[in-house]
Amino acid sequence: MNESKPGDSQNLACVFCRKNDDCPNKYGEKKTKEKWNLTVHYYCLLMSSGIWQRGKEEEGVYGFLIEDIRKEVNRASKLKCCVCKKNGASIGCVAPRCKRSYHFPCGLQRECIFQFTGNFASFCWDHRPVQIITSNNYRESLPCTICLEFIEPIPSYNVLRSPCCKNAWFHRDCLQVQAINAGVFFFRCTICNNSDIFQKEMLRMGIHIPEKDASWELEENAYQELLQHYERCDVRRCRCKEGRDYNAPDSKWEIKRCHCCGSSGTHLACSSLRSWEQNWECLECRGIIYNSGEFQKAKKHVLPNSNNVGITDCLLEESSPKLPRQSPGSQSKDLLRQGSKFRRNVSTLLIELGFQIKKKTKRLYINKANIWNSALDAFRNRNFNPSYAIEVAYVIENDNFGSEHPGSKQEFLSLLMQHLENSSLFEGSLSKNLSLNSQALKENLYYEAGKMLAISLVHGGPSPGFFSKTLFNCLVYGPENTQPILDDVSDFDVAQIIIRINTATTVADLKSIINECYNYLELIGCLRLITTLSDKYMLVKDILGYHVIQRVHTPFESFKQGLKTLGVLEKIQAYPEAFCSILCHKPESLSAKILSELFTVHTLPDVKALGFWNSYLQAVEDGKSTTTMEDILIFATGCSSIPPAGFKPTPSIECLHVDFPVGNKCNNCLAIPITNTYKEFQENMDFTIRNTLRLEKEESSHYIGH
Repeated sequence: MNESKPGDSQNLACVFCRKNDDCPNKYGEKKTKEKWNLTVHYYCLLMSSGIWQRGKEEEGVYGFLIEDIRKEVNRASKLKCCVCKKNGASIGCVAPRCKRSYHFPCGLQRECIFQFTGNFASFCWDHRPVQIITSNNYRESLPCTICLEFIEPIPSYNVLRSPCCKNAWFHRDCLQVQAINAGVFFFRCTICNNSDIFQKEMLRMGIHIPEKDASWELEENAYQELLQHYERCDVRRCRCKEGRDYNAPDSKWEIKRCHCCGSSGTHLACSSLRSWEQNWECLECRGIIYNSGEFQKAKKHVLPNSNNVGITDCLLEESSPKLPRQSPGSQSKDLLRQGSKFRRNVSTLLIELGFQIKKKTKRLYINKANIWNSALDAFRNRNFNPSYAIEVAYVIENDNFGSEHPGSKQEFLSLLMQHLENSSLFEGSLSKNLSLNSQALKENLYYEAGKMLAISLVHGGPSPGFFSKTLFNCLVYGPENTQPILDDVSDFDVAQIIIRINTATTVADLKSIINECYNYLELIGCLRLITTLSDKYMLVKDILGYHVIQRVHTPFESFKQGLKTLGVLEKIQAYPEAFCSILCHKPESLSAKILSELFTVHTLPDVKALGFWNSYLQAVEDGKSTTTMEDILIFATGCSSIPPAGFKPTPSIECLHVDFPVGNKCNNCLAIPITNTYKEFQENMDFTIRNTLRLEKEESSHYIGH
């Protein structure tokens, strides 16, 4: 399929609008297919009323099949444009009873609005959507916040106002140029940086927002200067004899940069850092993070509720037959984008979110025998604020003395995530999707589940690790852009119906299966006319879409709103590659090396005991012990894996003259015994860890999973 070179297409007219213009900002890209002697503008093709994108992206022209394009040109040849009075008007106003048809350029000339989303509707000048401004207190001209030229602050076709900032006004042309340059990932309000509300309003008002990386992201070596590392020791007393600029990798004189600002540094030895992995903050950043009670992120604008945006209606519709064309780069990175914007470590992202946590503390009273209801009561308390630091106190039900004892925040969040994974809110074995639980909907538990997950991630709890790729894609790219697979179906009967349909070998067999399942298919709205055997694939697609996505649209929206707590969902959508690793995959297995590096020596060591400790870790890894690596970590911290945001405080080891090890989960501290022989050391460690965890499991076994 040969395409003409850009210079060759200058004099070729678009088959729809009959114009030679090659202006991507106005008409979209101009493409010529020499094999079929066909030239089209992308927007003319996309907005035509009688054509659908039935092929893959690489088929035909942007997924529009050649035969469909010719049929649409033939249909349009019978329609006269109400602007230029020439035939070929392929675009019609969607307003009921409006008979106006026009070419795309003619529509732009008469200030029609074309919506590049949903069903790709177009509106003539009499029926186009308008911005309703309740009151206008601006008596003087205001600058366009993009070009800074003054404009009259009155909504019109050429002048638009931001939906999230009352004092932000724009020229339409300025917005369109900015949208094309920024792409969907960077196009946002120039005042408050909001992208969700802002993009929805701009799409409604006819601004095309292409799904591609920003133009500056695609420039070669655009961020070359960022590769220059800061290499200077800035602490008050540098102890390096070679000077502050001396940097010797893999030694105590290696320079470590501030993990917050990156613009200050220290030699490892000058700040008593034991390893490169240990975080270090400069004095300025440390003061901002830990000493300023007023430090917080800018407040996020509240998104409109589902009643205002018609979420239910949107989710019940089938996906639009036309999809905005992605740039060639974005097509190959649908899930795991490789642009520089997405190459971020998930730990760093969660630490950034953690900057919202204030010094003010909220104590949660948790009954370990009923962890779910205790957490619900605590998080629903009107005095609870997700941005407050969390303290946990364990209480015993029906305790007349009202006794309480300090608990580990990370242990509490770990137990809560275990309960959530095994709750009736999710279905599936390993990779889970949302279930449809009417009682949970009534009690708003899906929202609470999303909120708990967000709080766990930001406050240093474990990652879920049980999301299916389908659930993750729905959260990141939207249900309308996600295609479920058979593995997402946990209902055995539904899975059998899909398998039977998929394995049908003749049209007669296929129709027979449909007749057997007629009542079910009619109930879910998936009955379709079968003419060829290949129709079974669309039928399977419809069933999967209903069962996995449409059936749970209300729980999904509620869960999604909960995940917006502390800005977690926004981060997930901005950096899907990083978050996919912790939401869809379990943490890597622990090893002797990982645990050895995780625990630091907290007090003056007993050399013999520390040698026994390292030997014990190796014995556990080799299967020569009755405990596991996870058992050791749970005994010391309450968590079976290392949280994505890391432990706070860092796990440490003490060597004490005790007979048996002691785990302090509140401080992530493990006290190991000082013994005469390694055999005695291993027996004492195995006995204590094994029996302690067994007792804890017996106490909690009656409520986990309830």
